[in-house]
Amino acid sequence: MVRIIDGKAIAARITDQLVGQSKQFTDKSGAAPCLAVVLVGNDPASSVYVRNKGKMAEKIGFRSIQKTVPADTPETDLIAIIETLNNDPSVNGILVQLPLPEQIDETKVIELITPEKDVDGFHPISVGRLNSGDFDKALIPCTPAGSVILAKDALGDNLSGKHVVVVGRSNIVGKPAAQLFLAEHCTVTIAHSRTKDLPALVKTADIVVAAVGRPEMIKGDWIKPGATIIDVGINRVDAPEKGAGKTKLVGDVDFDEASMVAGAITPVPGGVGPMTIAMLMSNTLKAAKRQHGLAD
Repeated sequence: MVRIIDGKAIAARITDQLVGQSKQFTDKSGAAPCLAVVLVGNDPASSVYVRNKGKMAEKIGFRSIQKTVPADTPETDLIAIIETLNNDPSVNGILVQLPLPEQIDETKVIELITPEKDVDGFHPISVGRLNSGDFDKALIPCTPAGSVILAKDALGDNLSGKHVVVVGRSNIVGKPAAQLFLAEHCTVTIAHSRTKDLPALVKTADIVVAAVGRPEMIKGDWIKPGATIIDVGINRVDAPEKGAGKTKLVGDVDFDEASMVAGAITPVPGGVGPMTIAMLMSNTLKAAKRQHGLAD
């Protein structure tokens, strides 16, 4: 029988540990770790994510700052907000909720964040540190970091020699996930929508990381029996079975089909999502410790 990897429970264990670590940091430094989240516009999904991040930060014992500005905010105004947060020594972590409106250059905004406060791990310096294996200085992207932890929960801490197929080549998930699994001594293949005979390639994987952004694209007959599936996808689709106009969340993997074949699988929701927030909190505390010259 397939094992459902409980991301909520694993994330809760991590955040429970952070409560004590946060208190120790606050006692030593005299100030709580501080996470600043910037939201441009009022997209409902983004607003929920930002609110959940703020609630979790406060639950752990962090100070939480939220800067919300209208969707038509000029790029110069957003830049000014980021520069103020960069220069505020009481702010340890900065996150700008993506995506941004079209009048704002997303790449420019990411590059403006001080790398030492880049708790999303998206800054080019953060990416370079990850790719060079400099984990003592890197802040690791949250979703990929959580994905590795979920894979270890299913397979044990030693992933050496496992074949990982990452379906998706984004800078946010696919590429950093590949680097992290390489660091675990896995053999990694990055695949995407244009990969030749994608189903056959996926079927060679011991671990499948699905991060392509297409609802239920990966079917059960793509999966090697006993494989572990980490489904990063979060897609809202119509759910007529729930009633007219109703929707539901599904991953990039056809959960019902894959569950008949896989050894372990993350659900959507309740799998990777909670881990992303937990790792964001972990990065915030890590950044705060480094800024105060304290050991990670």
